[in-house]
Amino acid sequence: MSGSYENQKNKWKQNVDKTLQKFPERKEPFETSSGIPVHRLYEPEKPEDGYLEKLGFPGAYPYTRGIQPTMYRSRHWTMRQYAGFGSAKETNERFRYLLDQGQTGLSVAFDLPTQIGYDSDDPMAEGEVGKVGVAIDSLEDMEQLFAEIPLNKVSTSMTINAPASILLAMYIAVGEKQGVAKEKLTGTIQNDILKEYIARGTYIYPPESSMRIITDIFSYCQENLPKFNTISISGYHIREAGATAVQEVAFTLANGMAYVDAALAAGLEIDQFAPRLAFFFNAHNQFFEEAAKYRAARRMWAKIMKEKYNAQDPKSWKMRFHTQTGGSTLTAQQPDNNIVRVTVQALAAIMGGTQSLHTNSKDEALALPTEDSARIALRTQQILAHESGVTETVDPLAGSYFVESLTDEIEEKANEYIKRIDEFGGAVKAVEAGYMQREIHQTAYETQKDIEKGEDVIVGVNEFTIDEEVEPELLRVDEKLEKNQVEATERIRENRDADAVADSLKKLREAAVNNENLMPFIVEAVKVYATVGEIANVLREEFGEYTAM
Repeated sequence: MSGSYENQKNKWKQNVDKTLQKFPERKEPFETSSGIPVHRLYEPEKPEDGYLEKLGFPGAYPYTRGIQPTMYRSRHWTMRQYAGFGSAKETNERFRYLLDQGQTGLSVAFDLPTQIGYDSDDPMAEGEVGKVGVAIDSLEDMEQLFAEIPLNKVSTSMTINAPASILLAMYIAVGEKQGVAKEKLTGTIQNDILKEYIARGTYIYPPESSMRIITDIFSYCQENLPKFNTISISGYHIREAGATAVQEVAFTLANGMAYVDAALAAGLEIDQFAPRLAFFFNAHNQFFEEAAKYRAARRMWAKIMKEKYNAQDPKSWKMRFHTQTGGSTLTAQQPDNNIVRVTVQALAAIMGGTQSLHTNSKDEALALPTEDSARIALRTQQILAHESGVTETVDPLAGSYFVESLTDEIEEKANEYIKRIDEFGGAVKAVEAGYMQREIHQTAYETQKDIEKGEDVIVGVNEFTIDEEVEPELLRVDEKLEKNQVEATERIRENRDADAVADSLKKLREAAVNNENLMPFIVEAVKVYATVGEIANVLREEFGEYTAM
């Protein structure tokens, strides 16, 4: 054991040296306020049997202790605040404000019509335009969204699923207009449709057709957008729907395997696309369970990719993930308490080794966040990064009897769920059978009963309440927005080249029928200002629409 351990330690040191050449540590030396040195890594005096298999070293298989050799000593996580409301112009102003305040990446929230492939002037969109995110109908909106934001200097995450191909195509087109080649674009599209059937509901097409679009995106990006993450496999919304931490891990990884299987079936090689897979997890209030959850998920994914899929590239084994604090934990009562909740959750994500982080604003149980509350949420991350000291050593919770036991148990229980999903024939079949949905609904029901009985204390809700609360200042979306957005979209239709649009949509339809990769045709359609709804409707007509059981 000792010889093998020392060999792995020497490899880690070599990886540290390579990392430091590219990303030097933020300061030297690291020490506490008392002058006590803080070492890069802390290890057991006598490693037990199985230590390397369970924990290993940071930046090395199975990545339990993190995917980078130096983690946050070299670079903090990306501070990526999720934002979007009203018009593209208003959201652009919020983006630029957050960047000026020190945010290091963008994250776009789209309104409900955009998420389900309807234009703002569609009758189905009435009353929802710009309410829960930004309204995007055409390339012109996307151009306004990123005005004065150079896409070669910022990475962008887009929470978009059923119409992800369309919004990605628009992002590519905006980059070209800015003079940024698509090969230089960095960011992530969520593109995780399975969790929409399980938990969130913004699906359009049936599972089989949706999986085809996703693998088309994988293939297109492999050749054209090598720096772009083609999917963010999301446990976040599964957790928001009521799942436990164990269910979040299990269902997310099961979905991940379904996407891998679909890509392999489409003829892609595992090490061609697996390094661009990303994940998205929730952070709830149970601090130690949450930190252990991330460590367990990383180890599980590494084993799955190496042992089940025989991936050879270590980049394929690494689980890179974004975290958002738990929206469902926010309370409308005493909203200032949410700042504390978010801080605890963000700290768990950091201690669990997240690559990027969104911290929710205190008023999000009531409305979209105001500028002030968004700034406080960002400052929460900045204080944790620069004032707490938790970033100064790698994986500071390693070796805790409690945390290591939780990590093992979460892995064991999540694997039991995955085994049951495999018995259905995989995640797609389990979704079609309603298995994961039923499990989540039951858990949510039990949790709500515990809250109502007072067995789970929610401060300010069922304990420590106050009789009269001060009404907080909330963000209000201008009711004129919908009218203005509809008129802008109508102007686009009037002024664009109608023949070019019709031709592009005809070619897209033919590609759908002939099983060609859809992405090049969608890119060409958005460039001539075909709208989100027009493109989605072509695919609706060819693929049909999914109806929940």
